Amino acid sequence: MKLKETLLNIMDNPDLEHEDETMDDHVMGSLETPLRPDAFDLSDDEKIDLIEGHFHKIMHTLGLDLTDDSLKGTPRRVAKMYVKEIFHGLHPDNKPVIRRFENKYKYNHMLVERDITIYSSCEHHFVPIIGKAHVAYMPNESVIGLSKLNRIVQYYARRPQVQERMTMQIANELKEALKTENVAVLIEADHLCVMSRGVNDVSSSTITAEYSGLFQQDQYRNEFLHHIRK
Repeated sequence: MKLKETLLNIMDNPDLEHEDETMDDHVMGSLETPLRPDAFDLSDDEKIDLIEGHFHKIMHTLGLDLTDDSLKGTPRRVAKMYVKEIFHGLHPDNKPVIRRFENKYKYNHMLVERDITIYSSCEHHFVPIIGKAHVAYMPNESVIGLSKLNRIVQYYARRPQVQERMTMQIANELKEALKTENVAVLIEADHLCVMSRGVNDVSSSTITAEYSGLFQQDQYRNEFLHHIRK
């Protein structure tokens, strides 16, 4: 639509003026990442080829010279980055395999893994969410390798996300992997959709938490918070 037509349309429909603000509304529909039934019909290579073509059109529309040595490989690089790295966690085949081990030491105190790197993407604007996750659980008969805690966090981070959903997805996966309800997850993150656009607020951050089982009690929740704040 031409600029003149767009301005006339806004004058005739005042609500359209605030359409971009409406699109910023923080809405989370369900706990599952919204995916189509045919989301994995295409192979990774096929997706890369298609995304490369689409991103080439985006760059061309922006007026960039795609014959320039610095730019001509960008559509392919972006496509590979999306499929193989940034949105790696969308595909269920990439879900970490979790093996439980017998808790031979009978360790029954809190286990905390703090400062796990979060690198995700806001599903509203496809810009980075960067922060730290802190997770904890109270072992029962089984434990899992420490690195698996990091891998679970990273699996759910590597997809278009809403921080609240990501927090609950990680907590639910830990409960399933550990066969216990005694799990805590706290995420502290900076959202570039807030920092680099819109309100351009570089000083705010977002904290979300999910506590279940014993961690709903003040004693255990406060101990967890004490450990991660040291």
